[in-house]
Order: sequence, then C-alpha cells, then structure tokens
Amino acid sequence: MNETPLIEVRGLKKSFAIKKGFLGRTRYLNAVDGISFAIRKGETFSLVGESGCGKSTTGRLVTRLLEPNAGEVRFEGRDISHMSHNQMRPLRKDMQMVFQDPYASLNPRMKVKDLVAEPVLIHTKLSAKERDKLACELLETVGLNSMHAERYAHEFSGGQRQRIGIARALSVRPSLIVADEPVSALDVSIQSQVLNLLQDLQEEYGLTYLFISHDLSVVEHISDRIGVMYLGALVETADKDTLYDNPLHPYTQALLSSVPVPDPTLARERIILKGDLPSPVDPPSGCRFHTRCPSCMEICKQHAPAFREVEPGHEVACHLYDEEMMKLAR
Repeated sequence: MNETPLIEVRGLKKSFAIKKGFLGRTRYLNAVDGISFAIRKGETFSLVGESGCGKSTTGRLVTRLLEPNAGEVRFEGRDISHMSHNQMRPLRKDMQMVFQDPYASLNPRMKVKDLVAEPVLIHTKLSAKERDKLACELLETVGLNSMHAERYAHEFSGGQRQRIGIARALSVRPSLIVADEPVSALDVSIQSQVLNLLQDLQEEYGLTYLFISHDLSVVEHISDRIGVMYLGALVETADKDTLYDNPLHPYTQALLSSVPVPDPTLARERIILKGDLPSPVDPPSGCRFHTRCPSCMEICKQHAPAFREVEPGHEVACHLYDEEMMKLAR
C-alpha cells in the first residue's frame, strides 16, 4: 500500500445556523468540530459512530459538496477547501460518491445507460456511442447484464440499484470514492455481496475509499483503518486489528460490546451507555462524552482531552491515557 496520503483533513469544522424560540434567535449546530485524519492511496479508511455524529457531513466536506467553516482538505497535496466551483470542476472526476439510498440517488426518468454515463458526458468528450459502450461494460463489471442498460431504475431491486450507483461512480475512473452508508439500506445477504464487490473493484482499479457506516461488523469486513466519531469529533483512530483487539476509548469499547457474536458459546460483556446523545447545538463542556462515560472523572467535565498518539498508529482523545492529566485528577 502506498504511504503517500491521497486525502489530508486538518482541523475541519462545519456548523449549520438554525433558528429556535419565539424570537427566532440564531444558534449553531456543530456537525463537525475540528477533526483531522489522512487517507493513504489504495486504503479504506472508515468513519463509524452513532447517527448524528457528523460522519456523512465529513464525507460531503471531503468531496466539497459542502463548504467548511474552518480547516483544510488537501487532495493529492493541493488545498481544495476554498476552491471556487470552476477550480473544483476538473477535480470532480477524481472524487466520486456512492450514496446511502439507491432509491433516491438515481433519476427515475433516465435509462440506466444514461445514469451510468452521465459523469462521462460532463467530464469527457466521448461520443454517445462510446458512452453507451462504456456504460454496458461497467454494468458487466459490477455484476449486472449489459441488457439492463435500456431499463429504468424502478425496475431494479435495492442491491441492483446500488450496483448501478457504483458503476456510475466508476465511470470517470476516480482515485477516491466516498461511500456513505452504501449497504445500510440493503438486506444482510446483499450487503456482503456489495462489500465484496467494492473490495474487488478497489484491487482492480487501485481505488481509495472513505467508507462511512454505523455498523461495526460491516467496517470490520472492509476497512484498513478506522476512525470513531462522537458528537462531531474523532475520539479514536487505529488500524482495524488494533481497534478491534484493543479499543482504548470508553465509547469505542461500548460500541464494540454491542456487536453481535455469531458463536452462541461465547459470552461478551455488554457495556450499556446511560443517557441520551447530547445535542450538537449545545455540546457538554470538557470531554463531550463525559455525560455518558462509565469512567468519567471530575477533570473530564472541565477539560477537553487532546487527540494524541498513545502507540504507533493508534490515536485517542481520552484523559485516561494522558499522564499529566491523570496526575491532576489525583
């Protein structure tokens, strides 16, 4: 695997203005709050966490479907954070998205061949005949039949529609694909087929994935490295084996304890988090996880933990692994 980062995210922030109350006072929802990570060429980096933690917003910021409030997104060494629409246009073909809902992401009025070839129409000068040929080839590549090219999206199952979405993303030979919950709307048996397809395509085309999911059993199957998000911030990143064998952050430990074990003879202690997920409009002071953390200390309520490397390639934001803060806590 190439060690050169394809994507570097530094201190990325995104908030949305909302109005509440009788007077319509403006408040801000902090969807992404200062996260940093890098994705090497050819790897799959997954973001996991509860609904509303900012995973999907991060994916849209990386591909510049949303404008960040602060921070940088560097693609192949270039800062694309504040590029204009015209400056971004040539880069669009290098970064594509596969969306969560295959029913909503495909235009019901277009034939499949036109859906798949639409990015090619925008970014290349291929003729209509060449685009149709490419669409048929891509449909075969993702496990469908070229005869499906003349059909409409409503004539396909959910799994087939997601394959069409993948074919469309592949059409301009991108180097990065952001897959936003691509299998969450599919049956379990179909999920494994789509995940295997994504892995095969990664090997064949040298793709890099930012894979977004709430399902830890899914990301275990496909990931090289994993980042765990909570309330707009990263709380832990590590390679897949390290994270599953030795989770450090209490939130990661709780998430992993909830993953079903297929062997009925094995018992796993379930960690039940108390309380509801706090509002990103008014996040807790100090460590944002302290309101639900079973290991909460007084210092956690007052000081936000630094995101630091505690062992090679394993980063965590928790006072339990900060010697100086632990001395203050005592």
